[in-house]
Formats: sequence, C-alpha cells, structure tokens
Amino acid sequence: MGCFCAVPEEFYCEVLLLNESKLTLTTQQQGIKKSTKGSVVLDHVFRHINLVEIDYFGLRYCDRTHQTYWLDPAKTLAEHKELINTGPPYTLYFGIKFYAEDPCKLKEEITRYQFFLQVKQDVLQGRLPCPVNIAAQLGAYAIQSELGDYDPYKHTAGYVSEYRFVPDQKEELEEAIERIHKTLMGQAPSEAELNYLRTAKSLEMYGVDLHPVYGENKSEYFLGLTPVGVVVYKNKKQVGKYFWPRVTKVHFKETQFELRVLGKDCNETSFFFEARSKTACKHLWKCSVEHHTFFRMPENESNSLSRKLSKFGSMSYKHRYSGRTALQMSRDLSIQLPRPDQNVARSRSKTYPKRIAQTQPAGSNSINRVTGNMENGENEGTTKITAPSPIKSFKKAKNENSPDIQRNKSHAPWEENGPQSGLYNSPSDRMKSPKFPSSRRRNPSCGSDDSVQPTRRRKAHNSGEDSDLKQRRRSRSRCNTSSGSESENSNREHRKKRNRIRQENDMVDSAPQWEAVLRRQKEKNQADPNNRRSRHRSRSSIIKERFRTGRIKTSLLTV
Repeated sequence: MGCFCAVPEEFYCEVLLLNESKLTLTTQQQGIKKSTKGSVVLDHVFRHINLVEIDYFGLRYCDRTHQTYWLDPAKTLAEHKELINTGPPYTLYFGIKFYAEDPCKLKEEITRYQFFLQVKQDVLQGRLPCPVNIAAQLGAYAIQSELGDYDPYKHTAGYVSEYRFVPDQKEELEEAIERIHKTLMGQAPSEAELNYLRTAKSLEMYGVDLHPVYGENKSEYFLGLTPVGVVVYKNKKQVGKYFWPRVTKVHFKETQFELRVLGKDCNETSFFFEARSKTACKHLWKCSVEHHTFFRMPENESNSLSRKLSKFGSMSYKHRYSGRTALQMSRDLSIQLPRPDQNVARSRSKTYPKRIAQTQPAGSNSINRVTGNMENGENEGTTKITAPSPIKSFKKAKNENSPDIQRNKSHAPWEENGPQSGLYNSPSDRMKSPKFPSSRRRNPSCGSDDSVQPTRRRKAHNSGEDSDLKQRRRSRSRCNTSSGSESENSNREHRKKRNRIRQENDMVDSAPQWEAVLRRQKEKNQADPNNRRSRHRSRSSIIKERFRTGRIKTSLLTV
C-alpha cells in the first residue's frame, strides 16, 4: 500500500542576506514546508545570523509584478499567495523592517553590524541620498571597517576604486575617501561601523520607507514611513511631516489611502492619496499600521492599544502587529545584553577591477573642498517643512501590465543613476531613472483606458477626414448587407443609377425637348416587364395635358 501514499512535496527556499550570501532552506534539511509558519522561517534565519534583537528585522519578497511584501510571522507560507506563485525556488530578502531612531543605542555589536550593512546598501542603491562630503566620510568609515588602518605598502594608489559606495561613483570621490581613510588610524571595525551609523542617522532620508502615491490634480507624491512619523515628499522636497502620536487613523479602500491627523487645535484633518494598485495600497496600509504600533504604542496600555488598533481597520481587513514594540525591547530584561564573549564574523564586500591611476589627479580643488571641513558641509537634502493642504482623491486609470506599475519599489524618487541589483530593482533597470505611470483620469462610464483612447483619436482628425468618414457611413447604410466585392458592385450600380437619374432630370423648356424625354421614358418602360405601365401612362398623360394648356413651362421628371 506504500505506492498509494502521497509523495511529500519538496520545498526549496533561498534567503538573500545583507552580506550578499545565501541561506538555503529545504524540506529535507530544515523541515520547511508550505504549511510552515512564517515565524519558523524567521527563527532559522535569526539562528544562522546569531541575532537576539530580532524585532527590527524581517523577510521581504516580491511577486511577479515586483510588488514587495513582508513575510507575516503569523501566517503559513501557503497563505502568502504572492510568494507561492513565484516559485520554486522561493526567494526571500532579509533586511531591516523598522529602522531604529538611534542605531548607535542598539545593545549588541552584531545588531549594529547588520544595521551597518543595510544602511550601506541603502546608500549604494540610492535609497539614502547624501551630499558628496557625507558620502566621502561614510566611504572612509566603510573602508576602515573593511581593510583596517591605512598601509601605504598594501594600499596602493586606486585601492578605493575596487569598492562601490554610491551610485555613479566618481574618481574625485574615491580620492577624497582615501584622504579621509588615512586619518582614521586606530579605529576598530566596530568603532568605524558605529561612526558610520552616527553619521548616516543625521541624513534626511535615513530609515524612510518610501511609497509612491498620487494626490490632487494628478500630482506625484511619496509617502515615507519613518521612526517618528509619516513624511510627504513632492518634487524632491518634504512638504509634510506628521508624528505618530498625531496620527489617529489609517484607512484604505481599493486604491484610495486615507491618513487622518490630529492638529494642534484638536481638529482632525484627513489626507487622501491614490496608490498605483489595490495591492500597493494594502501594502502601504499594513506598513503604516505596523510602524504606528512599533514606534508609538506604550506596552502597559493594553486596552488603549486594542482600541487604537481597531480604528486602523479598513473595511473587512484587519491587521495587527504581533511582535514587540521599540519601548518593550528597550525595557526587556529577560535576556542579558550584550551577551558576553560574542564574536562577530564579518564578510568581505564585493570588489571590482581597480581604476587606472593618473599622474595628475583630476579635480584636486574639488577634493580639497570635499575634505576641507566636514562639520560645515551643507546637507543638500535638507528642506523646509511646510504642511500641505488637504488633498482630494481622484480615480486613476490602471493598467496592470504596465512596467511602471510593476516597478513599485521603495527608492529615492530623485535618484537618476540606477542602483545595483537587489530587492528593489532588477539589473535591466540599473541605468534607468524612476518613471511614473500616465496620470489619466478614469472614465466614469468605462473602467479601462481602451474606451477612452478611440474618442481622443477621433477628435484629432481634421474636418476633411470627418467628411470622408460620414460619406463612408452613408455608403455602408445604403448597402449594409454586402461585404467585399459584393459591396463594391452594389456601390458601382448605385452610382450608375444616380447618374442616369441626373441626366433624365434635366430642366426642359420646349415641346421638342419634352417629346424626347417622353420617348426615352417609353423605351425604358417597354424594356422593363415589371413596370406598371398603366401608372406611367396616366402620369404622362396628365403631364402632357398640363404642358399643352400652359399651366407649366418647365418640369422635372422623377422616375
């Protein structure tokens, strides 16, 4: 009877870690199945990395349209339909889900190292823009952590060019990094990484999870979820910032996202945005609920927590964050942190061919300007925060097959040079700037763009084409039962008949002309056996009598 037993399904999953290594999870080795909870998969990853402060991290995956989702620990893998439809193998990306407001206060070195890898990846892929002077400082700390103290015998000219720190890396930046690296003598890798995080946390876009949306008048916005609240970006500028204690409700319906904020006058104001798709809107809503719970809710107000979470429900959707909050993690004394005798295994970064050194370094003035005074460097991304007016919603035409909707990724909206391949973009899009879908309003009577485009094409025709179109419609109405060669023959016969009628309908003003008309009519009636001769004779006799008596001088013969 063993042959009738069902063969157990083999599950194969790959987890891409922040150090660019892969962790393989299978049914035979780890016992991972489709019925396995997401929390079990997360535990395998945390044990592999040796993490204890686990609530900051999560596993992310992409569907076939490149829409990203976070793995829900409370659901089984089979319940993540978007993940199951992509495999096997199933690819998951390990990363930071909640950025600590001050990563320098993390208790363990291994946790800070994972934050260092994530932030370094954010800078490289363009999600964390920074001015040149800050980029040079960050690159120097990264080189110090990677290679240690500067050694002129080992670190020959151009050694910095073997590593990548920012998109579209220039030689001037590499020389500035080398100059700063020489000044960091004595810093251990953990200290260099701590200085890296201390510098990066001051950037405007640190820890911002961007979501592209649309506002009033089809304006393009980005909603950013941060440790302190929700920020709104438009045209590379921050136009709104709402702290989590002021956010009273997050709601979504179809593609419409609502953010309700309590003002200083204790009046609530709702801001409406349109997402690119329903799945993107639901993902934004889930991330907002989790961020609000993780950074906002105190641990001892359980009744208040459940009451506030109930306000965040949308229609029939309910979502709750099941992990510990930031406040709970800071006060948790169940585990002694940091653990004694902890050893952090650091991995080498990917290297590239060295840039050929030049005898005369180009752009020396720019190098001196970059490395001159790091404290007085101007942060190019800092802008004045002004609250926008409430935004009315609108309906946008959607095309699910559009590559613009497929490229729903969290990266900086003003990044022109494509980042490296990874979770947020594909290698083919590496040199492309972010694009936005066409912002056309949906026709109230029709749900797709196809019903709108023909009307616009007809309006673009000139008057001559309109007349030709009308003439073709008249010809079709006269012979709508024929097609192909039959319709052409019928049109040709119709034109001949119309010409004969025009010739016979000429005006007559004398008796000989009238006699000639009557003679042609008589010959025609004799040739047509179906013609009712009595009717035509009676009509012709009446016309003759009127012509003789002089009651009419000219007449038009109608057949």
